[in-house]
Amino acid sequence: MTVRVVVADDQVLVRAGFVALLTAQDDLEVVGEAADGEQAVELATRLRPDVVLMDIRMPGLDGLAATRRIAAAPQLADVRVVVLTTFELDEYVFEALRAGASGFLVKHTEPAELVRAVRVAAAGEALLSPGVTRRLIAEYAARARPLPDAGTAQALAVLTEREREVLTQVAQGLTNEEIADRLVMSPATARTHVSRILGKLGARDRTQLVVLAYESGHVRPGWHQ
Repeated sequence: MTVRVVVADDQVLVRAGFVALLTAQDDLEVVGEAADGEQAVELATRLRPDVVLMDIRMPGLDGLAATRRIAAAPQLADVRVVVLTTFELDEYVFEALRAGASGFLVKHTEPAELVRAVRVAAAGEALLSPGVTRRLIAEYAARARPLPDAGTAQALAVLTEREREVLTQVAQGLTNEEIADRLVMSPATARTHVSRILGKLGARDRTQLVVLAYESGHVRPGWHQ
């Protein structure tokens, strides 16, 4: 299956580099290019790509606001946004993840890693760069929300005890196979639990589950099992 991608970056040369890299892959197709957030939202709405590579800092409507618009549109529920940033601990990255981004990439990422990340995002699989993403979420969750969010914590009440255990593992960036191994279940059962958790919490993907786990206080910043 061909993964359809929109690339949004206001720097022409940077955008051209991403486009050239992606189009060189047999299973990836760049269906649109955007120079700002408004264009990115318009292209996402019109073309319904699998993935939008979204630069955070763009003129006019920035990548953060554009990500929020895409994530809020019910008809774009299957569009995955991967934000692009210059620094791993960018102050806007956590906000982008909260807004609905599926993950992030630093612009100096190795080409092979960027290609892999696009495929992973399109498949809705494990987090991009799990360790770095968890560290970033933990850091900004600690800064922005020193106390658990009561509303989010209440939302987690719909989960069964087993689903809470699975959520804890997801929050650590574990894959379904790793969750299955740790909780002594089959990968198919782990996958089913994750799907049910996504449905019950109305989360777009696993990244959103990590954000919810931290914001609710279910998993504490810096906590490891």
